[in-house]
Amino acid sequence: MTTVIFIHGTGVRGREYEATFKTIEQKIHAQRPDVKVERCLWGDKLGTSLLASGASIPRYDQTLALDEEEEEDKEILRWKQLYHDPLYELRLLSLKPGEDGGDNPFAESPLDEFRSRVDSLTPSGELQASLADAGIAEVFDEARKAVIHSNAYSEVWHNVSAESLGEYSNVIARAIAAQAMLICEQQEEYPPVLTNAKLRDQLVELLSLAFAEAELGLGDWALAQIARLALPIATNYVVGKRGAVTNKILPIPCDILLYQARGTKIRDFIRETIEQAEPPVVLLAHSLGGIACVDLLVQQPLPQVAHLVTVGSQAPFLYEINALCSLEFAQPLPEYFPEWLNLYDLRDFLSYKGSQIFAKVRDEEVNSLQLFPRSHSAYWEQNKTWEYIIEVLPK
Repeated sequence: MTTVIFIHGTGVRGREYEATFKTIEQKIHAQRPDVKVERCLWGDKLGTSLLASGASIPRYDQTLALDEEEEEDKEILRWKQLYHDPLYELRLLSLKPGEDGGDNPFAESPLDEFRSRVDSLTPSGELQASLADAGIAEVFDEARKAVIHSNAYSEVWHNVSAESLGEYSNVIARAIAAQAMLICEQQEEYPPVLTNAKLRDQLVELLSLAFAEAELGLGDWALAQIARLALPIATNYVVGKRGAVTNKILPIPCDILLYQARGTKIRDFIRETIEQAEPPVVLLAHSLGGIACVDLLVQQPLPQVAHLVTVGSQAPFLYEINALCSLEFAQPLPEYFPEWLNLYDLRDFLSYKGSQIFAKVRDEEVNSLQLFPRSHSAYWEQNKTWEYIIEVLPK
């Protein structure tokens, strides 16, 4: 029986690890029920917390250029704002010119009906199933109430006309979905919708239809304004907000520094997990977990390991700057090193390619359509990720 061992990355602890592990186990068993999936949660025992408040993190050399004319990038930018502030788009729409519901003699009835649907919606059928799949069914009503009781929601109605209900329906649906995701993060819950853009967009569409039951627009005016107003924010976001983002989501410096100083304990923990597993073993390693696995497999032969899969890992970058503890730059991987699949995302600034500097690496790109840092954890909900991983599992 093949065994897959999941080794997590920086800053991951019990509840977050378990949520990710459950997703990985389900994805693998959906196609390979014969594969055993094992835990390797080193963070609870050996990890640390962010003690320096991100002060030791240098700037990234890479940036993501967002083309104002690219609809895909503008949509990503829209969600960047909503993840941070679920009411952002509602407040923006209250400023939209040329809309006055009071001037429309036919506006009262459809507007009242529309608002009543939003204020009293009880999900059922396909929408309820979608909420369950997204993992936010339990917090949906709390999120809906937070939005409809907000000042932004009250103020936007002064600017709604019957002709614009489709656009406003989409905006309110996105606000509620974003609020539900924010609640989950505050409760340290990690439902699939946090990293699955397709699941998120399907949910928003169903929710918007439940509100309006009308022809829906894409909200072109609001989307254009978000792109125009937010691009300066996006340009400086990683630089200006990186410490706060790191503190909240990815305490990279603490675990990285811990690993660089006392990595032997972490590698020993991984090795002991491998020795207890039934071979052949596939190591599925995320972020710092990938660095630890590369170091371990360089330092000693582990013949039971048939394949290494790194996801969003910095091991190739550390090797290139001569900071990989097990291997100096220009030294090749040892002959006994297993085959290596490396997955990266251009929007994940903590992922790197290895095929140009290591002979045994196969690089494959995954596009999560998520902004950093969410992109760093979004691999597990992408179909391409599992196409590549299932392909390398021994049969």
